[in-house]
This record gives sequence, structure tokens and C-alpha cells, in this order.
Amino acid sequence: MSNEIVAQGTDGTNPLATSVGNINLKNPVMLASGTAGHGTELSPVIDLSSVGALVVKSLSAYEWEGNSAPRLHETPNGMINSIGLQGPGLPYWIEHILPKLIDAKITIILSIWGRTIEDYAVAADLCTDLPSAIEAVELNISCPNIEDRGKMFSHSPESTNEVIQATSQIKVPRWAKLSPNVTNLVEIASAAREAGADGVTLINTLMGMVIDIDKRRPLLGAGGGGLSGPAIRPVAIRSVFDVYQAMPDIPIVGVGGVASAKDVIEFLMAGASAVQIGSANFANPRISQKIITDLGKWCRDNEFESINAIKGLAHKP
Repeated sequence: MSNEIVAQGTDGTNPLATSVGNINLKNPVMLASGTAGHGTELSPVIDLSSVGALVVKSLSAYEWEGNSAPRLHETPNGMINSIGLQGPGLPYWIEHILPKLIDAKITIILSIWGRTIEDYAVAADLCTDLPSAIEAVELNISCPNIEDRGKMFSHSPESTNEVIQATSQIKVPRWAKLSPNVTNLVEIASAAREAGADGVTLINTLMGMVIDIDKRRPLLGAGGGGLSGPAIRPVAIRSVFDVYQAMPDIPIVGVGGVASAKDVIEFLMAGASAVQIGSANFANPRISQKIITDLGKWCRDNEFESINAIKGLAHKP
């Protein structure tokens, strides 16, 4: 890795090296699912092997077209989307896209989703013999459950538990990506851990809507959508803080409005082991490179020999 991205310590070590559970990463900066494509789409712009990991856009066991247009809209402090988890399906991705990621020496986090418990089980069956380049599988359980009138799986401890158990055949660590649209996120995270999740990703988007006042109807083709970007960062920080305070032993990946090294440090101090950059990738596809460089500088300026020393500092007296 270039010294322009990560400055080495005086002893030759990498001060940004970290881990999420038993997964070792070169730095705590990942690209969030749905913001960097299914494969090497951003490779002409950045070196994807330089980030801690690439979380690929969520895939189901089958091809899915997603929602009708329009599907994206800029908001004052972020954006709202109703992409609808469009994707080519796991079989196609494994055969045609995954090899390119492996050739590029990219650390990969696979993301899967489903509309039913059976969908997750079938997707998990396809993930039982993954190459070593895939370090973990993120379970996107923040999507509508058609078996429960469209209620998200992660909106109840029971359905969260069901999804985690239905994917137990996956051999690599599983991270449950949870929704902030609940009254007790700690309860949901606890249910995920008890069911066998190896970590949690906090948070997915906030439910929202934009009205086109000229057409007098919802602007997005699907009606409502998911709000992301800087506007939701305080919600994400609070979510990470509360879950870490209740369960400091469960690895947490923070996501929601990360756009600077300062944002990353805030998440780590709240209790996250690593972070994911989401909406900021749309505004600046090279943002991860600047954040990694700035993190190294911040550690040097503040005399932290390891980024890990920052984790959970906001909880200490």
C-alpha cells in the first residue's frame, strides 16, 4: 500500500490496522453496501485494495430488478433512495464478478438479502463454500419481509433471530445490518447476537419520503425511501454508543453519514471497531483515500500508536 494512503509507524507497523472480531483489516474504512457497486466499478477512480474492505451491493439468491424510477433524490444533508436492492443474483455474481475482485486483491464483505426466511436460507446455501477473499457476510435484514406485511425483519427480535438461524450454514463471520427504525435497537442487536451473529452493522437508512409539490405525489417511484448521509450521523452514533454500552463484547461496524476522518473517530469513540462510507461515495468516489490519509495524520498528531486505542473512549470516565 502506498505511503500516501497509510503512513507507517516508526517500527514499520501500520497504526491503522484493526479488527472486527477475528477479521483483520489494514484500516477501519470500508465502502458500504450499495454505494460502490457489485464489483470493481470504482477501480478506475480508486485502488479498492487500499480500503479496509469493500462491502458489495446486497445480493439475493435470484436476479432482482429493483424499484421503479425515480430512485434517488438529493436532500439538504444527504440523499433518499428507493433502489430496491437491484442485483444480478448470487449465482451470476459468484461466477462472473467475484473473480475480478479476487484478482484485484480486494478484501471483500459479501452482503445478502431476501424477502422471506427461505430466501435467506437459499442465499446462505450459495455461500457455504466461499473463497478466502470473502472475509464476512453482512446479512441485510433491514429490508421488507413479505411474510409479515412488509415489516422489516430487523424490526422485531423474533424475525431477526429467524434470519440469523436460517443462515447458520455460512462458515465465515456474519454481521447483522440493523435498522434504526425501531424503539429498542439494543434489544434487536441482542437478539442477533443470541441467534449467532458475529457482529452488527449500525445503521441502515432511516425511513423517509419527499413530496413533489408540483405533481402532488411522492417523488420516488416506490413512494418512500431510505434517508442517508450526514443528516443521520447523530442517530448512527447514538445507536453505536447504546449497543456498545450494553454489549461491549460484540463487534460493531458503524455506518451513517461518514464523510471525514473526524466522523470515523467519532464512531470509534462511540464503540465501533470499523466504519463504512456510504452516501459520501456518490459525492466523491475518492473520499475513502482522503479519510484514510487523514486518519493516519490524526493518530500521529494525537500520539496514538494504534487506531484501536480510540475504540470506546467516549464511555470512559
